[in-house]
Amino acid sequence: MQESNLITERQERVLAAVIKEYTETALPVSSGLLIKKYRLPYSSATVRNEMVFLEQKGFLRKPHVSAGRVPSDKGYRYFIDHLMEDRDISQNYVRQLEVELLKERAKNARLERTTAKLLSSMSKCLVVSGTVNKNEYFDFGMHNLLADPEFSGLDEFSKMTEALDLIDENVDKILAQLEGEETKIFIGKENPIKEIQDFSMMVTPYKLESGEKGLVALIGPKRMKYGRNKKLMDYVKELINRRKGEASLILIILGNGLLAG
Repeated sequence: MQESNLITERQERVLAAVIKEYTETALPVSSGLLIKKYRLPYSSATVRNEMVFLEQKGFLRKPHVSAGRVPSDKGYRYFIDHLMEDRDISQNYVRQLEVELLKERAKNARLERTTAKLLSSMSKCLVVSGTVNKNEYFDFGMHNLLADPEFSGLDEFSKMTEALDLIDENVDKILAQLEGEETKIFIGKENPIKEIQDFSMMVTPYKLESGEKGLVALIGPKRMKYGRNKKLMDYVKELINRRKGEASLILIILGNGLLAG
């Protein structure tokens, strides 16, 4: 039986509501909150039973003894594969990014440094960028990570910094997992970089007219806004592809990756 047939439309609505709430609050979600806030057209008993079922099937989990539940890696994977909507980026962000990019390029700033700086400022994430062939990288926005509860512990923060220090050694691992030109999303243990297997990574490859290959990767909490971030990744890829003849880039965006809207 295919996984898409494992849960009903009602269970999908409950799962999507849990993910939406947890994305916004980073707090375990209760059935009572779902009924009150999301006005699901089901009884409290039905929602509770569906959450129990989703937990039993591995789509939700209980982080503590409390009544609240959070999405599991399997739950996020189902959401991405079957329920995720491709969200649009605000035209204000698009115009701002294009104008600022032109300003920086007029100053003869390096494309990888410019893109990292702008994306860090607009997405409130840590961005690291550099050329794949030269192993030369730039980073902006490390302070952005500290705002996320997932990064409040020293251990997780240390894993991230270690991943950055070894990024040149991990590029081949990432490239080996990609197929075609589509954006790929890794959740938790799916992540080819072991230091960040408690997080999610979104990767899209591209090729310049010169034939050089590049990579854009976004790394952040599992509760990131996947639809919006995928749209952002696709737009960044489009901007980079416009730079005919430029050196290939690798962009690593770490943090919550949450844009307005």
